[in-house]
Amino acid sequence: MNVLLVNGSPRANGNTARALKEVADTLVAEGIDVDPVWIGAKPVRGCIACGQCKAKNLGRCVFDDDAANAIIGKLKNADGIVIGAPVYYGQPAGAFLALWQRICFAGAAFVKTKPAAAIAVCRRGGSTAAYQCMNMPFEMLNCPIVTSQYWNIAFGREEGECALDSEGMQTMRTLARNMSWLLKNLKRGDAVPRTDDEPWQPMHFIRKGE
Repeated sequence: MNVLLVNGSPRANGNTARALKEVADTLVAEGIDVDPVWIGAKPVRGCIACGQCKAKNLGRCVFDDDAANAIIGKLKNADGIVIGAPVYYGQPAGAFLALWQRICFAGAAFVKTKPAAAIAVCRRGGSTAAYQCMNMPFEMLNCPIVTSQYWNIAFGREEGECALDSEGMQTMRTLARNMSWLLKNLKRGDAVPRTDDEPWQPMHFIRKGE
């Protein structure tokens, strides 16, 4: 079993990486393989709503000059997903959000129904709003959201400082153990993802002629 860990910080070794390392180390101790990936610090694209990924059934984004498609490729082999990002102005870092929206749209088939969790890392505030924002795509893609003893949040400013957040680190370890427990129970074979979705009924609240 394999869990993809996405570091959505522009800093490769910052507090987001440190929080994800706590998760990774615990997963490995539980016998779960981990695949960490960093989105990098180069410019990324936002979705332009061209719809080509869906119209042509590409399973990838038409733009191939940032980390989006590489992460989609890794998602194909992932049994579980943990995403982490720093909090900027009460929101997940913009570069991460731009990438993740494209990944969840173009690569939805590789995210859907997989156990998933989000981690928000901040200096002081805005963490719960960012945490909620990061979980929303998982809810739309029928992912079982893996919880912990508290919201998956860690606090720190200087590089690696969140390691001093003892409750935050415990929350990361508990999250990892819960992820391991769920994956192992799913792996037994007596629990399979539900496939009886109703046809989508979009409602836009606008009626022609009104």
